[in-house]
Amino acid sequence: MTLSHEPPTAPSVSLRVIPKTSVSNMGSSRFSPLGRKPQPIRIAGTDCLIRPQASLASLTSFRVGGPAELYLAPRTTEDLQAGLNWAKERGLPITLVGAGSNLLVSDRGLPGLVVCTRHLKHIAFDDATGQLTAAAGDQIARLAWQAAERGWTGLEWAVGIPGTVGGAVVMNAGAHQACTAELLVNAHVLAIDGSVEVLMPQALNFGYRTSALQGLAHTASPEAIRLVSQATLQLQPGADPQQVMANTTAHLNQRRDSQPYHLPSCGSVFRNPKSYKAGWLIEQSGLKGHQIGGAQIAQRHANFILNCGGATAADIFQLIRLVQEEVEKKWSLLLEPEVKMLGEFQMV
Repeated sequence: MTLSHEPPTAPSVSLRVIPKTSVSNMGSSRFSPLGRKPQPIRIAGTDCLIRPQASLASLTSFRVGGPAELYLAPRTTEDLQAGLNWAKERGLPITLVGAGSNLLVSDRGLPGLVVCTRHLKHIAFDDATGQLTAAAGDQIARLAWQAAERGWTGLEWAVGIPGTVGGAVVMNAGAHQACTAELLVNAHVLAIDGSVEVLMPQALNFGYRTSALQGLAHTASPEAIRLVSQATLQLQPGADPQQVMANTTAHLNQRRDSQPYHLPSCGSVFRNPKSYKAGWLIEQSGLKGHQIGGAQIAQRHANFILNCGGATAADIFQLIRLVQEEVEKKWSLLLEPEVKMLGEFQMV
């Protein structure tokens, strides 16, 4: 099989690559007196508790990454808004994360305020319209099971996706030739000034694993923050629940049989270039099983990078760069990462 030699396209990633000699001062918090252990910060009049120097490794599916300088996990939109305002008043950068299933966070950690939306949850099924509304932090896989139990079809493909509703909209998550854009009725998008805009699918400019919100979904200046607070999906009620459950289970089993889920990973690392599968390109480049530190290209599926134990974000980053270099050398194609890289990464 041969590939046409198309010019490579530049990868779109949210990161800063720094020289080896550069030193980051992110490790020392700006919000504690010298020599004292940083203490949690409570925003007056709210239940918001901002934690300094909070580990992010446990919040990403790769299980790597340094600390957040400041960390907030709000349970209400009011607390979310209070936290965003607090950061804006202090001129802090803001990073938004959901389930952390599609992120590679630098070992150096992230400056400013990291806001995790995984506790923003609310699910409502409208039997009259067949519409499902869920908050940003609800797990898309959980919605798939709940819809199946009701005999609602349309979301079976999402059962193996480890992300949240907010992330599914921003990334146009999909599997088995289906995607979020095909089901979306509307998305509520919150700005830092508290205004909420209800966006229809056509306003989101959906593409393959992307949307118009993607550039605003992670680190941004406060004024640019656009956060999906909830989304409404159109499903089809009235099917036999047992049959929908069986179909949903079949989708999950297919993913488990073809993809490695026994070790931490982010799922597919690279987008599939036009007409080709990234995993096939990587395998044909002789990289299946290649390892750097504790990070390995999976034997079962070459578009997965696994944390085999003790991996660092730097190990994974270097493996990503190696894959890009080798595939470009062999096929004249530059693979674009699907995983979002946040923070500073060092070239070696």
